Amino acid sequence: MVECEIRFIREELTGLSVPGAYLRDAAHRCGVKFDAECDGSAGVHYCTVRIDDGAELLSEPTSVETDYLSDLIDTENRRLACQTRIERVGVIEIVTMEKEAGTETETTKESDVKYRKDFADLPLEKKIYQLVQLEAMALSETISFVLNSPFSVGGKLVDVLAEFGFKLEAEERAAKKPNEHKSDD
Repeated sequence: MVECEIRFIREELTGLSVPGAYLRDAAHRCGVKFDAECDGSAGVHYCTVRIDDGAELLSEPTSVETDYLSDLIDTENRRLACQTRIERVGVIEIVTMEKEAGTETETTKESDVKYRKDFADLPLEKKIYQLVQLEAMALSETISFVLNSPFSVGGKLVDVLAEFGFKLEAEERAAKKPNEHKSDD
């Protein structure tokens, strides 16, 4: 066995990864998505995970992890997927966390279940009202997208024309150079 089996508990996904890969890369390969990309230079991370099994197969916590995770109340078995490298072969069980204003919250899957349950408990009139609201938001976003599409196409056309103009200008400057300086390029 040259690969490591990785199980994402909340997402109910399992995949394989090789030693040397980071947990974040392994998660992406398995179809697990985090809220956003981490910005290490700004100290912002969206990839907090809890290692339920196989922590001994992973690299030691980095100083970035130690500093970042020290602010959390429950730091036991917590790691940053972007900083944690798989070092040995075996089975790793991971529970992903979502971030919201600096605290860990329930996953999207759990909030969807809660929303569906709450929706099912509503009277028919309120269900229809909420569905009409959702349709209005979707229609508004669709109209906005359609109206803004010509601008994005126009912007790309202007960028292409500008690039073409820059090339012509560079060629003109090169043609005006004295022959002695042309060899310097």
